Amino acid sequence: MTEGVQHRLVETGERYDVFHTDCLARDVVDHVTSRWGIWVLIALRRNDLRFYELRESIRGISEKMLAQTLRVLVEDGLVWRKVEPTTPPQVTYGLTEFGRDIGEPLTDLFDRITQRLSALDTP
Repeated sequence: MTEGVQHRLVETGERYDVFHTDCLARDVVDHVTSRWGIWVLIALRRNDLRFYELRESIRGISEKMLAQTLRVLVEDGLVWRKVEPTTPPQVTYGLTEFGRDIGEPLTDLFDRITQRLSALDTP
């Protein structure tokens, strides 16, 4: 038995009620706003990147966490993955249309924060 978990039948029209644990959209929001999910989406906003390029661009992320984050973002349909059959395999990631749509406001938020912090640094 799981205590504290909120379960209920979702009626048509209420399918995406993010305040309930059975909401599919809630999982996507959790993945996007996870510690590393937001940085993957921002890193991919301009270019498709190979795994090692992503790892280098997101300082502090381990290979394990990057792989896990990419796996769920691919499953959610936000990121696509292309494997080239070379030795070793070359794996490239990029944003899907859905990923670009979600990533745009995140990029705007990041840009606003950095602009504001830059303005505070200026004497």
